[in-house]
Amino acid sequence: MALQDRKDAGRPGRGGRARVERLDWDLVRVFLDVARTGRLAAAAERLGLDVSTVSRRLDRLEGELGVALFERTTTGVIATAAGEKLVPAAEDMARAMGELGLAVDAVEAEAEGVVRLTSPPGVADVFVAPALARFHARHPRVRIDLDASVGYADLTRGEADLALRARRPERGDLVAQRLVTTRSIPAGARGYVEALGALRTTDAARWIAWGHDLAQIPDARWLTQHVKVAPVLRTSSFSAQLAAAAGGLGLMLAPEPYLARFDLAPARAGRALAAAWAALPVGELWLVGHVALRRVPRVAAVWDFVVEELTRPAGGR
Repeated sequence: MALQDRKDAGRPGRGGRARVERLDWDLVRVFLDVARTGRLAAAAERLGLDVSTVSRRLDRLEGELGVALFERTTTGVIATAAGEKLVPAAEDMARAMGELGLAVDAVEAEAEGVVRLTSPPGVADVFVAPALARFHARHPRVRIDLDASVGYADLTRGEADLALRARRPERGDLVAQRLVTTRSIPAGARGYVEALGALRTTDAARWIAWGHDLAQIPDARWLTQHVKVAPVLRTSSFSAQLAAAAGGLGLMLAPEPYLARFDLAPARAGRALAAAWAALPVGELWLVGHVALRRVPRVAAVWDFVVEELTRPAGGR
């Protein structure tokens, strides 16, 4: 190799286009997630890989580009000047890959294939999953991947096709439909609620509260503000809260549609608690999807079915 060729091999500028055109997208995706998280372990978790694989792919990318992208420290990684300059281009590449996937999906002519739906656990367990047998009877060639977690899937990057969310998205090429607006109310097993009678103070009841990791959600903030007695149960599992309340352990804040499903009764507030009851949290549930997928047959089939199921009156289910 000539001296000038060896110098060029270490520079991203000269000959860079030829090297980039041969790049493996998986390597760029690793670079992007490491840049976003600042830690190899966090990037590995997002990508579903082990740390050693992430490290090897990063080394390979740096070798192919001929530049160092990160400085590795004991606490994480720090992007070099070259790495910082490449992040916007890698972001553009990620968006382009997502658009390519959407374009491929849009070729579909019939309702067939996999639809990835992400949903809060309580909604997935109580309302979505029990309805899927009816959906399958209508659309036997559509398969559902249901992610029942509190994680936030990025629809613009193709991490899911549809999402049930508590808030309407403010950015991105997304379409959204509000399904329901509902209030969370103190509720418990019928026998326990009857024994309590009209509450003069919230301290007269046993309470089931959210875990400390979800202390900022509206229901948890209401409990912190209006209930001073220590909870008999603290858990971030909504299913566990429902089961405990239905078993007679105490009162919980439950969105109104869940009461009939678990045979819970609303607690009665005395005059002294009127202001607290007036401040009970009101929440929304939105169905969100990417605008480019909205009319793809399999996605449209799931969209229409979810809207039908979650907007139907409780007595009609």
